[in-house]
Amino acid sequence: MTEENKLIIPTEQIMNKIFLIRDEKVMLDIHLAEIYGVETRALKQAVRRNMELFPSDFMFVLNDTEIDIMVSQNVIPSKQHLGGANPFVFTETGVAMLSSVLKSKRAREMNVAIMRAFVALRKMLLNHTEMKLEIEEIKKKLQNQDKNIELVFTYLDELMEKQENPKPRKPIGFKKDKE
Repeated sequence: MTEENKLIIPTEQIMNKIFLIRDEKVMLDIHLAEIYGVETRALKQAVRRNMELFPSDFMFVLNDTEIDIMVSQNVIPSKQHLGGANPFVFTETGVAMLSSVLKSKRAREMNVAIMRAFVALRKMLLNHTEMKLEIEEIKKKLQNQDKNIELVFTYLDELMEKQENPKPRKPIGFKKDKE
C-alpha cells in the first residue's frame, strides 16, 4: 500500500464523525484534527487567527449542555478529553473553509474526503426521506381500503338483514275464480 493510499480515510469512518447539533450536520474539532493529522490546539489556533472566515453558520462553540449530551452519547469519552476547552464544531461549509486555513497537502486531501462524506450522508438522508414519503402514501391507500372494506361489510349486513326478515310478498301468477 502506498503512502497516498494510507492517507485516505474511508467515507464511512468520516460519516461516523458527523453529528446533528442545533439542527446542523457538524464535525467536532477533535475529530477534524485527527483526520487532518494536526493537534486540536493547532487547529483551533489557526481558526482563531482567521475568525472572520468562520461566521456562526460555518462554526460555533458547544455549550456545556451540548457537551454533556455528546458525552452521554459516547461521542467523546468525557469532558476531560476536551482538555478544559469547549470544542469548536464545523458545519459542512466550515469544514470547506478549514482547508483554506490549514494549508497542508494532507488537509486538502482529507477535505475532499470529508466533502464526499457529507455528500454521501445527504444522499442517504434524501433516500430515507423518499422512502418515508412512499410509506406514508401506502398508509393512506391502506386507510382508504379499510374504509372501503368496512363499507362492503355494512352493505353485506344490510343484505343479510333483508334476507332474514323478508317483507311479505304478493302472490304472483294465475288466480282462480272463487266459486
